[in-house]
Amino acid sequence: MSDSKKPPFILVDGSSYLFRAFHGLPPLTNSKGQDTGAIYGVVNMLKSLLKQYHPTHIAVVFDAKGKTFRDDIYTEYKANRPPMPEELAGQIPPLHQIIKAMGLPIIVEDGVEADDVIGTLAHIATEKGIDTLISTGDKDMAQLVNQHVTLINTMTNQLMDVDGVKEKFGIPPELVIDFLALKGDKVDNIPGVPGVGDKSAQALLNGIGGIDAIYENLDKIADLSFRGSKTMAKKMAEYEEQARLSYELATIKIDMELDYSPETLCPTEADNQALSTLFAEYEFKRWHAEVTADSAAETVAESQGDKEETGLSPAIDRSQYDTVLTKEAFESWVQTLKDAPLFAFDTETTSVNYMEAELVGLSFCTEPGKAAYVPVAHDYPDAPEQLDRDYVLDTLKPLLESADVKKVGQHLKYDKNVLANYDITLDGIAFDTMLESYVLNSTATRHDMDSLALAYLGHKTIRFEDIAGKGAKQLTFNQIALEEAAPYAAEDADITLRLHLVLWEKIQAEPALKALLTDVEMPVASILARMEQMGVLIDSQQLAQQSQDLATRIDKLEKAVHEEAGETFNLGSTKQLQHILFEKMELPIVKKTPKGAPSTSEEVLQELALEYSLPHKIMEYRGMTKLKNTYTDKLPKMINHRTGRVHTSYHQAVTATGRLSSTDPNLQNIPIRNEEGRRVRQAFVPRDGYTIVAADYSQIELRIMAHLSKDKGLLTAFSEGQDIHRATASEVFGVALDDVTGEQRRSAKAINFGLIYGMSAFGLAKQLNIPRHDAQKYMDLYFERYPGVLEYMDSTRELAKQKGYVETVFGRRLYLPDIKASNGARRKGAERAAINAPMQGTAADIIKMAMIKVDDWIRQEAHAEVSMMMQVHDELVFEIKTDSLAAHTARITELMEQAATLSVPLLVEAGQGKNWDEAH
Repeated sequence: MSDSKKPPFILVDGSSYLFRAFHGLPPLTNSKGQDTGAIYGVVNMLKSLLKQYHPTHIAVVFDAKGKTFRDDIYTEYKANRPPMPEELAGQIPPLHQIIKAMGLPIIVEDGVEADDVIGTLAHIATEKGIDTLISTGDKDMAQLVNQHVTLINTMTNQLMDVDGVKEKFGIPPELVIDFLALKGDKVDNIPGVPGVGDKSAQALLNGIGGIDAIYENLDKIADLSFRGSKTMAKKMAEYEEQARLSYELATIKIDMELDYSPETLCPTEADNQALSTLFAEYEFKRWHAEVTADSAAETVAESQGDKEETGLSPAIDRSQYDTVLTKEAFESWVQTLKDAPLFAFDTETTSVNYMEAELVGLSFCTEPGKAAYVPVAHDYPDAPEQLDRDYVLDTLKPLLESADVKKVGQHLKYDKNVLANYDITLDGIAFDTMLESYVLNSTATRHDMDSLALAYLGHKTIRFEDIAGKGAKQLTFNQIALEEAAPYAAEDADITLRLHLVLWEKIQAEPALKALLTDVEMPVASILARMEQMGVLIDSQQLAQQSQDLATRIDKLEKAVHEEAGETFNLGSTKQLQHILFEKMELPIVKKTPKGAPSTSEEVLQELALEYSLPHKIMEYRGMTKLKNTYTDKLPKMINHRTGRVHTSYHQAVTATGRLSSTDPNLQNIPIRNEEGRRVRQAFVPRDGYTIVAADYSQIELRIMAHLSKDKGLLTAFSEGQDIHRATASEVFGVALDDVTGEQRRSAKAINFGLIYGMSAFGLAKQLNIPRHDAQKYMDLYFERYPGVLEYMDSTRELAKQKGYVETVFGRRLYLPDIKASNGARRKGAERAAINAPMQGTAADIIKMAMIKVDDWIRQEAHAEVSMMMQVHDELVFEIKTDSLAAHTARITELMEQAATLSVPLLVEAGQGKNWDEAH
């Protein structure tokens, strides 16, 4: 691009971005089930371009329906491409409407591709000396690049000028067509010359010149130094017609007759009323809020009524934030905090690992826009003098530890853990915006601050990467200059308070959600912080021995796989695995990847392993390798040098259903069904004088199913304390309880749990290895004996379609955006989730309520004799003083069974041992 300050003429390859948005972004639908992901992706890209370049001349160009002149030249052109999915086709008309309403010229020309229109307009602009920026993800467009034409990939924000083309393709832009003609293009089905790849094409073009020059100098090819150069001339001669056809197909037209020119393609004022209607229809809430605000009176930002209507906060002015560097200013702020009914609070540290993090500064906000940052440990060269950290913490300690001084934060569990390292017990945690958002709608957005600010305030925050950089060179917070650090930190507190005001208003309108937040999620956050600080004790010597044993087994398995395959190959390479399984061994292809290759996923290997030994060995190899890499090698390295224990991080706002998850290490994923996984659990041990106790809810989701469905048969079986799987087998197979065989009980168990997860007859047949019609017969018999279950499943699916969400027994909402999706597979998936989510979500609610009851008892009565160490699915794991083991275990069991009242009793089974495996 030239150095001209004038905005470039922008040409947007709408079709390229339409496909990339559709395939590259997760599926998105509105509450009516209309697909909206591609619309969102393209409009987002356009908004980004407009914000970056403020163009005075622009056009968005799309392919027309139907054939083009290239199809007339070569009937096989683009023949490999599958037809456009209906989920994408349905998004094109509304996308065009939105682009027109944005005031952008939109072009669709019959008989040619969008590339040809773009090529012609770029050529005209170049002849007039106008700089052009082509926004595309299509590599073929590189042929249009010159001193006036640059490409931009708006999805990655990468620019490609003349030097960029040379770097990417190894040739200048004027040889790109020749390059494509020689090597062909599988996507567009351009044949090219067989055997010519990137390197040989580059060697030919750089050594001799374009297609014409090559065919005039075939005798010179043998002198070029690339693999196969000696025989290439013969091949080029043989495929000359194909090469020249490919050249014609790859050439973007630059000479179309058009009724418009670059000068006439100007944006007009956006039709905010039309955009407001369209954004409301397709449920782009933030954009709807923006255009609604824009189309209202200019004073809307100052008008409280209009602000509430649009969901927008008052404008955020970062220049008003305080950076507190003197005692006088700090003490004034401390008084302000004391006087405030609620203040937002955040810490800045050197690490995301709460056990390693060192405090660098603290930020506060008492009302929207009134925020401050108190730096205490920025230590870059020439950093200004800051207040002493000990003085700041000693002064704040009474405030931070007071239960009466109310605080709000974003993910305050982390801050609570960091302050614990400085002997401060953060209390008075009234609200947490991450949890408010999660309780309001667990699937609407991610629950990090940047995402929430965009979703609920229409505000783009300063991101950490913006001030710290990325990758290996990323700075830690103490190294960031105060001029950048202070607005970032103070904004965090300001945004947190603003988010709370918006989210709390919405939650207060829903009593069940309010109770979930205040009575369940908020108390659980503090309990999890205590569990994280406590950590777990690991026997590192045992794990080291297991790592050695696993290494030996992995080596043997790898050799056995290679022997059976008849050759050595990389078991970690998907391509090599595909070749061995489906080409060499000719195993049946169970499933394909989105790109059409045979899948080697866990699910596929599992199915193949039922009949073939090689996939079984590969699965075993994968399992052992994962166990070694994730646990036996890694856990000893995670032992904290101060505590001698391993400290996981629990996440409250990740799963859609309310279940907790954990990372570093992930305690939820240690296998329990195989010997090696149980051996990892044997390394989780207690302190001297203590015993491990694992208390587990028995068949809780089936009990919840009985409660929700009100089925008489299930209610009776649980109330009478029957073995539910034996009772189900008795009903389904029509035999007396005492006559149920082990095989019948196993089948009944598969049916019981399968139905909870929405399993079909096909899935049940696969699991039990029986014909599908037999599986269907079992399911029909089940529903005959338990009609309440079928009624519950049907009514739940219907209710989910009406409301767009389902609820747990305690009112937690689980939104299902795909419940009305036009795509059958996604809709069926949402229907299965509609049935399972209330059970899984209710189980998650119950174990959280149990944690609260047990934690209260520990702090009031048991004290140091009992520590709650881990929560894994439906299980709580404790360290209990061996002297008082029986009494404390009985009390924990009792409290967990009393955590909630359902139509059937909750049953808790507690085990004990010298390690976690023994206790489970």
